[in-house]
Amino acid sequence: MSDEFEDMGPVDFLVIEFPGNRMTGKGLPMLLDLVDRGIVRILDLVFVRKDADGSVVGMTLRDFDADGELDLSVFEGSSSGLLGQDDLDEAGAALEPGNSAGILVYENLWAAPLARELRRGGAQLVAGGRIPVQALLASLEAGEAAGDIAAA
Repeated sequence: MSDEFEDMGPVDFLVIEFPGNRMTGKGLPMLLDLVDRGIVRILDLVFVRKDADGSVVGMTLRDFDADGELDLSVFEGSSSGLLGQDDLDEAGAALEPGNSAGILVYENLWAAPLARELRRGGAQLVAGGRIPVQALLASLEAGEAAGDIAAA
């Protein structure tokens, strides 16, 4: 493994759906802040749209609604080549027709030193996952309800 990859942090991806192709730009300043502070490094950022017939098409990075508030040109060139058409099709399969999505692949720079040292010690990541906030909240609410029933 080359030194460049040996020093990398964990790499994650997100597919963020925008119902009705409505991209407001909310959250983009936070993403830029994470990049500026060296917390994440964007490897790929791609936008796709799923048409009513189910076809998935790529979208260019720009000010989608031409109001000057959602300028994505700062992300132009954010393409490592990791994402292929099969990845875009797979992401598109998760979308409802008439919606669009941003596909973000990013390195967790904050975890790079830990990951590097673990690899040097012979450790390797064998599983990972993410708990959706909605599932976490539902679990907490179920636990609270069970506690209420037990207390009664």
